[in-house]
Amino acid sequence: RTAHKNKYIPSLHIDITKTMMFQTTLALAVTCISTSLAFNSISYGRDASCNSLLTRAKSSSAEITTSSVVIDESLFLDEATALSELDFPLSEGELVTKAKEYLSSGQGVDRPELLASEFIFMGPVVGGSSGLDREAYLEAVGGFKITDAFPDLNPRFHHFRSDPLDAGRVWFTSVASGTDNGKGFLGNKPTGKKFMTPPQACSLKFNKEGKVIKYTIGHVMERSLGNTGGLGGIFGPAYAIGKALPFPEAQPYQPSKRYQMIQLIGRVSNSFKKRSEKGK
Repeated sequence: RTAHKNKYIPSLHIDITKTMMFQTTLALAVTCISTSLAFNSISYGRDASCNSLLTRAKSSSAEITTSSVVIDESLFLDEATALSELDFPLSEGELVTKAKEYLSSGQGVDRPELLASEFIFMGPVVGGSSGLDREAYLEAVGGFKITDAFPDLNPRFHHFRSDPLDAGRVWFTSVASGTDNGKGFLGNKPTGKKFMTPPQACSLKFNKEGKVIKYTIGHVMERSLGNTGGLGGIFGPAYAIGKALPFPEAQPYQPSKRYQMIQLIGRVSNSFKKRSEKGK
């Protein structure tokens, strides 16, 4: 019997110890996750404390725990490899510098030589399906100075990066703001109202010589942000100051009657389905 104890009890002790370590680690993880879910804003000190506790617990039971994070790498593009395979003569750094140079030049209006002859400007609505060509763009933008209406205009251009799937294109984001306290917007008296747009996706596409061949702006990324009714471009500020332009494209999104009907049919159908399942 003594030999039997010497042979099996140490093994049993190790198994119990491992199990307790695993349970402790799991409990700490659940506590930290639950805290994060319960509060939208968690203090750095508490977050750091959770991290510290988890780190110590994991290190003490490293031989029996594995990472709970599962990442399927096949879902994600290898951006560095994709960029290199484009074999574009201008590097990402050079493209970003050229993009900032263009934007700093009145979006090309002050230096038309930055625009290629085949230049196209395109917004979600403005320019239609084919966009505005070089001359139409320079005339339209050159003849309208938005800073006259909003002297404190701040486009907040940020997050510049090369498109790994479209050679020569640089994407960036704008979250613009301003106050209608200048000369008045589109002939109206200044209202003194402020606007803040949602994040808008913008891009500049360059040819191999470094000239701009396409400029896109105003594609809203998150329409619930800002105070422009989810509108970007020039439509957003106009709506925010109470001077919305008089056509549907310049108004906040409203679902069509047909879409509302389809949604209603879906809700009614789901309601009947649930009742049917409860009756079984």
